Amino acid sequence: MFNDTYKEIKSHTTGIYKEKGSKFIAYSYPVYSEQDVKDKLEEVRKLEHSARHHCYAYILNPDKSAQRANDDGEPSSTAGKPILGQILSNNLTNILIVVVRYFGGVKLGVPGLIRSYKTAAAAAIANATILSKKIKEHYEVSFKYPQMNDVMRLVKEYDLEVVNTDFQIDCKLIFAAPKSKANDIVDTFKKNHELSIKYVKTI
Repeated sequence: MFNDTYKEIKSHTTGIYKEKGSKFIAYSYPVYSEQDVKDKLEEVRKLEHSARHHCYAYILNPDKSAQRANDDGEPSSTAGKPILGQILSNNLTNILIVVVRYFGGVKLGVPGLIRSYKTAAAAAIANATILSKKIKEHYEVSFKYPQMNDVMRLVKEYDLEVVNTDFQIDCKLIFAAPKSKANDIVDTFKKNHELSIKYVKTI
């Protein structure tokens, strides 16, 4: 069963980790699309243009359906994967973490790199305020004006969040319901044959 809550960070944070002269600076951002990811990567590359590597990982969507990690020239799986691992172990989504590296002259080896990228990413997450959000499904109810009381009674009974209303002779109301309860609520509305209900979107 897919959980109807998910976690994301409230705002941009940073974290720093130093090892043997190398400096790792992590930037975390709330992101909601591939375009957001590109924009933020560009921002960090401009800000830290003299860094040798800009490694990153991100997860998008409440169901974490889009995930990507990038080593940006570091040995395979020593950077992007440890960053992604931190995002997953904190159960976060809609987040991008970019870790930039300034080389300190001493090679860190594979275990050293993995530890450094992981620790820098963890520091950025530790500095973040984490929000729990509920996945909500939006439905549109169409009904005639005399049915208004029936509809509003159900809205009240289920404590539904009303997103939009258009009350004319033909009335429309859009409500948001937690994903886990949506089916029961929709079934109850469907029992009233005087109205129709349709799914709009999930957010």
